[in-house]
Amino acid sequence: MHVLIVEDHADLAANIADFLSDQGHLVDVAGSGLSALHIVATSHPDALILDLGLPDMDGVELCRRLRAEGYTLPIVALTARSELEDKVGLLDLGADDYLVKPVALREIESRLRAQLRRAQGTLGSGQLQVADLLLDEQTRQVKRAGRPLRLTRLDFQILQLLMQASPAVVTRERLERALWGDEPPESDALRTYIHRLRRVVDAGASDRLIHTVRGIGYRLTDEA
Repeated sequence: MHVLIVEDHADLAANIADFLSDQGHLVDVAGSGLSALHIVATSHPDALILDLGLPDMDGVELCRRLRAEGYTLPIVALTARSELEDKVGLLDLGADDYLVKPVALREIESRLRAQLRRAQGTLGSGQLQVADLLLDEQTRQVKRAGRPLRLTRLDFQILQLLMQASPAVVTRERLERALWGDEPPESDALRTYIHRLRRVVDAGASDRLIHTVRGIGYRLTDEA
């Protein structure tokens, strides 16, 4: 995997680069947004690690420009806890996942691999799987640990969106827009549907898969 690290903190960038290189990955490092744009255009990395605090343009703007120019490579953002609004903006503009600093190096690699597998369609057309949860987009069958799950149409749509994005967060706004367009129902409706979906998907299972990310939205993952 060819990874571009966009990080202006030299020590942090070097730590991440050394770890990923030791794992057998090809690594480039950019200390600014303009440098990152140049490397993406000339070297075509497979995935990008993006820090928000860049000297020439912030991570939200860089992400917006990459997507506007048609680049589809997975983007995993590194954020500080105080950057909540930036995290929401990143996800809305096309980032695939984010991690809050400080973060374990092994988790960064794990998230990159997960996003790259999703981008390359490892599971094949119409098949989505997270842990022991399997969703077939063509037959609309859903199973957890081999046990069929009965879902309503809206429940299926929500689960499909969460699984397509996994392990990234799906914002409340994105879910509401996908389900109800420009006329969402009263504010607690989505929460009610998520609660019902949890009861079906996580019932009797030792590991919860559907998680609330307070103030942002929801994510589906077997990671704690």
